[in-house]
Amino acid sequence: MLWLIATIASYFLLAVAFLVDKFLLTGRISNPKVYTFYIGIVGILVLLLIPFVGFSIPPLPQIFLSIATGIFFVLGLFWFYKGLFLFESSRIIPAIGGMVPIFTSLLIYLFSGGKEILNLRELIAFVLLVFGSILIVYERKKGILFKGFYISVISAFLLAIYFVAMKYVFLAQPFWAGLMWIRIGAFLTAVLFLFFKEVRKDVFKKKEGGKVSFKTAVIFILNQAIGAGGNLLQSWAIALSPLVYVAFINALQGIQYVFLLIMTVMLSFWFPMFLREQISKKGILQKIIAIIIIGGGLVLLSL
Repeated sequence: MLWLIATIASYFLLAVAFLVDKFLLTGRISNPKVYTFYIGIVGILVLLLIPFVGFSIPPLPQIFLSIATGIFFVLGLFWFYKGLFLFESSRIIPAIGGMVPIFTSLLIYLFSGGKEILNLRELIAFVLLVFGSILIVYERKKGILFKGFYISVISAFLLAIYFVAMKYVFLAQPFWAGLMWIRIGAFLTAVLFLFFKEVRKDVFKKKEGGKVSFKTAVIFILNQAIGAGGNLLQSWAIALSPLVYVAFINALQGIQYVFLLIMTVMLSFWFPMFLREQISKKGILQKIIAIIIIGGGLVLLSL
């Protein structure tokens, strides 16, 4: 069950990175193309590990698969950020978070020829984790707009392909080599975003408002390292897990929101700004129920 431990650890690090991004550093997504460009470009830094972990050139079909996996990663992110740009996160995140594990499970079933299926206990755990992940971020007053539904479907499907393709890469290649080729594919795809005028303008323009303070720069760099560590652990979890369990890694994203909720409440004692958004008693009850459901899914999965 090492893959499960790696998954939970990855979502803890991603929760920390998200918290810092939200409250200290970043504002509203100004352009989904620009945001996707930066995420895709930064991933190439994994090549700095070559002197320590080595590098290999796989057969040509595997190179194509790895590059394609990176392409699906960037495209899935773009549609995800586009959804966040056009609509509120409380509408988009539950929809995408619920559909990614479902699409992943269906794709694994199709690509394996129906051989990779969950038993009854695993299926119940899967349903509990997906439902709990949706419930913990869903806001009944806002719901999910129909206009944003097609964006959610596109993003969820592309990300599901990315997760499944990544697993097949790791089945044929060593972890570090496969990850590097995937990031190369993501980098090349991100570079293509420079063909958009608004991306070039944002990337190459001179920043106004003076220099960023040294303290802020250090926090930003450390936070990016934490986020990269979370993504690395998630990829490692996919490499370790059985093929049929890749969908569970997606379904376990609710753990990230549990960590976020706990950290937000704890930090609110020292920094009241962390609870600027008022949560009703019904909202608190809903989140507690969601945590119980996610916990039940984890117990069933770990048996």
